Amino acid sequence: MCDSCGCSQPDHAVTFRKPGEPEPQLNHHGDHDHPHDHSHDHDHSHDHGRTIDIEQDVLLQNNLLAQRNRGWFDAKNILALNLVSSPGSGKTSVLERTITDLKSETPISVIEGDQQTLNDADRIDATGAAVVQVNTGQGCHLDSEMIRRAAEKLEPENDSIVMIENVGNLVCPALFDLGEEAKVVIISVTEGDDKPLKYPTMFSASQLCLINKIDLLPYVNFDVDKCEEAARQVNPSLEFIRVSATTGEGMDQWYSWLKARRER
Repeated sequence: MCDSCGCSQPDHAVTFRKPGEPEPQLNHHGDHDHPHDHSHDHDHSHDHGRTIDIEQDVLLQNNLLAQRNRGWFDAKNILALNLVSSPGSGKTSVLERTITDLKSETPISVIEGDQQTLNDADRIDATGAAVVQVNTGQGCHLDSEMIRRAAEKLEPENDSIVMIENVGNLVCPALFDLGEEAKVVIISVTEGDDKPLKYPTMFSASQLCLINKIDLLPYVNFDVDKCEEAARQVNPSLEFIRVSATTGEGMDQWYSWLKARRER
């Protein structure tokens, strides 16, 4: 996977599945049944100077492929968005509501990222949208190679939207360009309103912040204005939309933002 965040593992630990497809079979070595070139096995020595070089190389290679992904999306006139957040912020719920409300006017397909299970992909599949689940095993983020492979399997329509739901994590996904048009960071009011200051890289890398679950504001100690002020300290140009995927409040603003992005 990578050495920049401690989640290094063999590439064959990552799986790509659509709902209803069988889980890839393991061979007697515990690997997935496909040829694997062991020539790229990692040296796990603790040379910290070399670790920095590896980190730089990993990010360089990722960014080169991300540019190819971006060109592929552009050629098909696809708006690709990278949805990032900590676990439990409501990314999947936002996607379910968005797809349900917009599917009559805008084709939306989804690349789902999780360490294990098809749970979120099954939820997206129930809306009628095309979806591919990427299970990263021990990995804590998606990378541009995963998106390339997932997009080939997904086969999104031209003139559509591809939503990439990243693994729930506010650290490593901030470092990896996937070839998306924009990162959309989602924070819920059940989290701390100082989270942008604790995880500044993610908020500085994002173009839009959805503040979700605002229907719960009467029951939690969360200051929305304070949260937005904290985020602006690390990213003065960050946009904000306050939403509830449960009640639908604020979702029209989110849909207007999507429409404006598609028309750029």
